[in-house]
Amino acid sequence: MGQAHGGSFGRPAEDGPMATVTLVSNAASSLRATVRRSGRYDRALAATVLAGVALEVVLRDDLVWPPVAAVFGCGLALATLVRRTYPVAAVAVAFGGFALLDVATVVAGVAPMALHSGWVVLVLTWSLLRRRAGRDAVIGLVVVAGAVAVIVAVDFPGIAETIAGTAVVALTAALGAAVRYRAVARAQLVERARSREREQLARELHDTVAHHVSAIAIQAQAGLVLARSSSLPGATEALETINREAARTLAEMRAMVTALRDPGQQPATAPRRRIADLARLATDGTAAPRVGVRLHGDLTNLPPAVEGAVYRVTQESITNARRHARQATRVEVEVTGDATDVRLTVRDDGARGTPADHQPGFGLVGMTERVTLLGGTLTAGPDPDRGWSVRAVLPRGSAPS
Repeated sequence: MGQAHGGSFGRPAEDGPMATVTLVSNAASSLRATVRRSGRYDRALAATVLAGVALEVVLRDDLVWPPVAAVFGCGLALATLVRRTYPVAAVAVAFGGFALLDVATVVAGVAPMALHSGWVVLVLTWSLLRRRAGRDAVIGLVVVAGAVAVIVAVDFPGIAETIAGTAVVALTAALGAAVRYRAVARAQLVERARSREREQLARELHDTVAHHVSAIAIQAQAGLVLARSSSLPGATEALETINREAARTLAEMRAMVTALRDPGQQPATAPRRRIADLARLATDGTAAPRVGVRLHGDLTNLPPAVEGAVYRVTQESITNARRHARQATRVEVEVTGDATDVRLTVRDDGARGTPADHQPGFGLVGMTERVTLLGGTLTAGPDPDRGWSVRAVLPRGSAPS
């Protein structure tokens, strides 16, 4: 069956010549981009259609209106190129074009135009049901059915040929729908497998990390009892810090496990860190290095994402100073807010090591990514005289919550 569905393109609203030119230019740009994205297979198929139409125009003596057939063949090739992106429009151009040509030949009193290259409408029908479902698929099928009805009414080929041609078109559409259904089912299976992997990861994370962190917390609590009875203030402060950090780690790990188990659920236990929580990171006494926190300027009404980023960057910077800054005695944290930005500086007085000691690790990479996602900048490196500094600037008004 060499005919298919038609597509008429509506005229743009006439807001003036310039508006019309702009609409045509935009449509042409979109069409060129779609053609560039079309796959190698589609371009080969379109070239085959063009070659077939050209041969028919040159070699067939019984072909009605060869120039019109050549132009319509170009339209079929174009529909082939855009069949993945615009499948409804593609079947509209192909089937509708064949229907209009049959009506035109009857009105003109000439024989119907029978293009052998019209077999490509089957590929377009398959693409319609393969790429679209729901309303788009229904619209496309209605157009196909209407065009077939017009073609049969204008040039009735006989009952057997009509049934055979309609069955071929219907079978092609059914194959496209079956392939789409299989692809969707496979995607759902993959997603369920990923969900099971996330759940297994959450379980393993909980079983391993929670066990060790809980053991640390228990030992810290036991050490607190002994330290208090022995009147050792330095040991008491260190053990209190260990106990507090272990409890905080457990809470945050449970929040992460909840998110891993159910990606669509926002865990209620997830702690939201704020600028005010920076005071908890300050330490005094015998714990080395000593951490001082200073807050300046306007730090109110900040987006939660900015406050959380400032806290996490500060926390990671202090952790890095404790791990890597040799002979460090203090870590100074300074946060300054103004009308547009929040500026964070974390500086320690540790001894400078060799260049190998300052290679970026995952902690620095994570801090940079966190700040960059919020539209800010982060720099880190050794100070001219001694120590290491981390500086971050985050815009206060453009961060997502």
